[in-house]
Amino acid sequence: MEVAVAVTAQPTLRALLRRRDLGLALISREAAMPPGALDRPLRWVHSSDLADPTPFLSEDLALLTTGTQFDEAVGIDTYVGRLADRGVLGLGFGTEVHRSGIPEELVVACADHGMPLFEVPYRTPFIAVARAHSEAIAAQAYARRSWALDSQRALALAALRPRGLDATVAELGRRLDVWAGMFDAAGALFLSHPRDGVARRVLEELGERVREILDRGLEAGQSLRIEEHSFMLFTVGRGGHLRGVIAVAVDTLDPEARSVVTSVIAMAGLAMEQSEQLARSRRRLHTQLLGSLLTDDPTLARRVLGGLPPAPVVVAVAGDAQVGPVSDWWERHRTEHGTAVFLAESEDGLTMCVSAEDDPLLDEVATRFGIRIGVSEPENYDTFARAHAQALTALRQQGTHGAARYADTVGSSILSALATDEARLVAESRLSPVREHDARTGADLEHSLRTWLEHDARAESAAAALGVHRHTLRSRIAQAGALLDVDLSTFPARAELWTILQTARD
Repeated sequence: MEVAVAVTAQPTLRALLRRRDLGLALISREAAMPPGALDRPLRWVHSSDLADPTPFLSEDLALLTTGTQFDEAVGIDTYVGRLADRGVLGLGFGTEVHRSGIPEELVVACADHGMPLFEVPYRTPFIAVARAHSEAIAAQAYARRSWALDSQRALALAALRPRGLDATVAELGRRLDVWAGMFDAAGALFLSHPRDGVARRVLEELGERVREILDRGLEAGQSLRIEEHSFMLFTVGRGGHLRGVIAVAVDTLDPEARSVVTSVIAMAGLAMEQSEQLARSRRRLHTQLLGSLLTDDPTLARRVLGGLPPAPVVVAVAGDAQVGPVSDWWERHRTEHGTAVFLAESEDGLTMCVSAEDDPLLDEVATRFGIRIGVSEPENYDTFARAHAQALTALRQQGTHGAARYADTVGSSILSALATDEARLVAESRLSPVREHDARTGADLEHSLRTWLEHDARAESAAAALGVHRHTLRSRIAQAGALLDVDLSTFPARAELWTILQTARD
């Protein structure tokens, strides 16, 4: 797909030359000129017979002259070179005013510098050429304003359709005659027109760039290029609460096209804000239904929602998830694949309940959003509370992100269930007399205790590992027992001490 430029160019030199009423004639050979020399936007037409008019000229205009300056030993090649360097797009020579015909030196110089040269006949005043161009600019501006108004009316009507946002994005793509897409707050493309307008690999990279913008959370407009495709991106929503990004496959937008895109941004923002308000109400309802499910009775939830994910189900809890983007992800998956899911917020985090067969999707969610999720074993709804507790237990295990499953937690060690901040605080407080003694005296009772227990409380092998005499080690153990006020000759005391050492931070 070729990348379009959603801007109607200003009238060109070619369009001016086609005006039969002016009688202009191109002298230069178009094949010898730079490509597109006659099709660049022409900003204005100016006339001057100064030997060097460039200080008074702007770029992208056509200059008209009668050539009187060439009588004053003005180097024609130098003259044309200055015009080319200044960005003049064409030179019109008025014949039969000061001299008959066009000087051959001027024809050669224009050819050498790639400057389009055209004849302005005696019957055509320079002011008529300038007026014709200004009228063309005015007509083009009027046409663009009319296009913008018509486009905004069409977009307003599209927004009133049943799938208003989808219809609005499609209408935007048609009006600009380019690919247009809408990304949600999670950075996933959920609307586009035409659907196959951009290659998948390009869309994947575009999605990554969109997510970078959303992660920054700032309102922004950005232009970027991916392979041969150019895009302009516009955020939807206010800073810190971005709802998504609108992308259009263009290099640039003229003011009228930009006004159309701006109106779509406003419509999309309003539609998504209304959707968010409905979503918040729905989430509050789901929070109440979660409380009902935690009584192991799904009757009320089924009656209100019309159904729940088929049992057996797994319950998952994410403690630090962004509820909006995660909910959008699940909603999109439900729409595209029919996945049944129950979502609810609570003080514990975001609870997700899906059929056991959809368990792998939880890994996808954890990876996509960089969050940690605790996942229960498969359960029925009459044991929902137990499944929720299992998910919380798995969530509390050490780790950065990913899906942690309760089955793996049970299979590892009972001590892993104690890996909580509260348990560590208790363990460190219990161990503090020994640590304070070691810090004050330079002893290493804690290390001696750990080594002794690692060797099954056998003094001989533990002393050998520490490089001390067994009587020295026994003395250290007795001293530590006194500091901790426990009898380390008993198994319960040794088991408790081992748990404390494993739970406390080093």
